[in-house]
Amino acid sequence: MFDVDLAHIAWLSAASLLAGAATGVLAGMFGVGGGTVIVPALYELFGLYGVPDPVRMPLCVGTSLAIIAPTSISSFRGHLRKGAVEKPILKIWAGPVVVGVIIGAALAAYAAPIVFKAVFVVVCALLATKFLLNRPSWRLGASLPHHTLLAGYGFGIGSSAALMGIGGGLVANLVLTLYGLPIKKAVATASGVGVLVSLPGTLGYVLAGWGRGDLPAFSFGYVSLIPFALLTPVSVFATRWGVALAHDLDKRRLEVAFAIYLLFISLRFLAAIAGH
Repeated sequence: MFDVDLAHIAWLSAASLLAGAATGVLAGMFGVGGGTVIVPALYELFGLYGVPDPVRMPLCVGTSLAIIAPTSISSFRGHLRKGAVEKPILKIWAGPVVVGVIIGAALAAYAAPIVFKAVFVVVCALLATKFLLNRPSWRLGASLPHHTLLAGYGFGIGSSAALMGIGGGLVANLVLTLYGLPIKKAVATASGVGVLVSLPGTLGYVLAGWGRGDLPAFSFGYVSLIPFALLTPVSVFATRWGVALAHDLDKRRLEVAFAIYLLFISLRFLAAIAGH
């Protein structure tokens, strides 16, 4: 068990509440699960409490997926009510995304910490570039690709999301917009990917970390219950704000700010890789 004093508990609670609010707003606004906020926050917090490096990153990822699950459901329901979700795309993606998640979660039991960090660095850097430059000429096609290629994208989204602890909405959003889907429909459809990723992903990380003796107290496999209890209700409550903003505001300035944040996170994990 890890010793913590009251000051640390208060700081952890405050940080968790802020991260939870940011997670909910991002989930609604960009169709994401908020893992790009949760994982870095948990990485620093678990480091503060001396969680061993071999389990630190998978614990961040598994806990993030658990927090994302109810947030993703709330975000998806909000976008469904707006009528913007492209259900045929989700039907094609459902199977490949879940298979990718299962494989990613299985790797968590054996992968070195550098694997999780490297995937986070690469994906966040690519997403930041897209958000920051936002070139209208960047297109993979004028319309969505055929079923097989679209299913392949689903597998890639699921496996990368499972290794990063994100809902997969950011990557799904990127794919859909590069094929010309309007941004509001892309955001709404991407919110459904978070549901497909987070539920099987959480179960997979519980099983992957089951029985390990080097996890902190109140851990359920690779899911830490204390951050889960603190972040989840706040993130679910804040999702409604993000959904409203996604449909009412020009998001360009927010996209630039989010891109800068993603670049900062990429550099943070790159520094962690270099430090080992």
